[in-house]
Amino acid sequence: MVKTVVGEETQLKLVEDRVFQSGISAQVGIVIGKISSSIDRGFVFDLIPTPPNDGGQPACYISESKDDNTNKKKGSAKGKSQTPLDSSSLSASLVIDSDWVAEHARQVSRMLVGGMHVVGVYVWASEISFKNSTLKLWQTVKEVAQAAASFESGLDESLLIHISYSPRRWTCRNCTVSSTMTSNSLRPCDFKMGRVLASLQTFRCMYNFDIRLPIYRENLSKANTLSDILHNGISRHAKDLKSAKAIIDGNLVVQDQPCTSDGLHEVELLLPFMKDAPFEACSQKEVLGVVAYQGSACSYAYLSPREPISQAVADIKADILTSLKSRLAIISDEGEEDMDSTAEAGRDSNTEISTEKSISQLDLNLLRKSCILAFPRRVFVPWVGGTFICDYLQPSETFQVLEDNFKELMSMEAPIDVSKIIEAETEATSLMIKSFWEAVISNPSTSRSASHSKKNSQKDSTQKEASGEPVKSTTFNIVIPIIVLLVAMLLGFFLFVRGPKAHSQIV
Repeated sequence: MVKTVVGEETQLKLVEDRVFQSGISAQVGIVIGKISSSIDRGFVFDLIPTPPNDGGQPACYISESKDDNTNKKKGSAKGKSQTPLDSSSLSASLVIDSDWVAEHARQVSRMLVGGMHVVGVYVWASEISFKNSTLKLWQTVKEVAQAAASFESGLDESLLIHISYSPRRWTCRNCTVSSTMTSNSLRPCDFKMGRVLASLQTFRCMYNFDIRLPIYRENLSKANTLSDILHNGISRHAKDLKSAKAIIDGNLVVQDQPCTSDGLHEVELLLPFMKDAPFEACSQKEVLGVVAYQGSACSYAYLSPREPISQAVADIKADILTSLKSRLAIISDEGEEDMDSTAEAGRDSNTEISTEKSISQLDLNLLRKSCILAFPRRVFVPWVGGTFICDYLQPSETFQVLEDNFKELMSMEAPIDVSKIIEAETEATSLMIKSFWEAVISNPSTSRSASHSKKNSQKDSTQKEASGEPVKSTTFNIVIPIIVLLVAMLLGFFLFVRGPKAHSQIV
């Protein structure tokens, strides 16, 4: 249970000055930070206001009774000035569009890297309106926690930060998400400010993955979509990734040791050698095809002070899985859009695919030929305190899309410096659907490390075809063993037939 929360002083003071100078009486937004169960501490990196909804209405405002409105009109008739910050009616309460705040948290959570999460909600309001809105605030915190839950997150805590302007002060409460609303649902915790971002340690990992999922006839009869199969495959892959060993800066991580050195730490994950369980079951079920989800995923993670280095490894693994699922979710969210426009760059000329449905609704019964879809690539953009956050670009999108997204979702008014954007994923992540035997012949090895050599051989073959040089076929390598086997069989049969005759002549 988190008892102490430390906020980044520089960023939080900027937020306080901005909302105080705006003159608004209420504002709601999300809290970006980290809750560390290992050291029972919470860290707040920044507060992001929820933008107006599609109708232009604010996500939070003050609601007052009719009697208060009448008294306010009488007061203004007597010449008493009223400002938005003077809202101190005993019946004033907050009206919060919790669904919109939760949707904002869901989209922002995709833009965060390892060690950064949407950890709660903040509200700018008077003490009276805050006390009159306890139930609504608790519901909002709970919806945000559910919408922004990280992959296989075991945390059951979320924060509610109140910035009061009457009197002007900060308070923080801890909320147990799984509990029901009681008088103890929002428990006060110690809140203080300090230099949090400057003390973060940075970790980076380039992870090559090749997830292969057989498509069984029995699954097609249940109308499983491509999106369902991929979600299940990523969940199964999470078990392999969880048992992976980590090498940081050339040293194997063997215990919960602290991170003492500064600078960027390079992480390499070593997956265990194990049998491919899905393909073992192929002999017992009828396999119609294979979905191959492959590519390179770049991952960043930030380690808070006093956390063990094993936490950075766990954050890297969680960030990789979240990144894979985020790419799938982005494609699925497009729904109404034509799939030709979103995947044209990565689709083969012989592809046969329905363009009337999104990937989340795509029926695998309609696929009769190999299909290749290019997934969004991950790029990293500078944020606050020297940290990075991310976004995803479709093959046809430019950096202008990044600037629009960060301005709307992260309230970043300053233009993005394109020269500082990191594009570490040089090869686009792709998804391929093809027949089972095509996949087996092209990739006979089940080793995870074979994906990199496979990509290099494909590049060499493409270059030879482009230059007009002949490319050796694998059929030749298959024919030779067959011919040798036939010759051996004929020779054996000849010796078997000749054997008894020679014996009779000797006798």
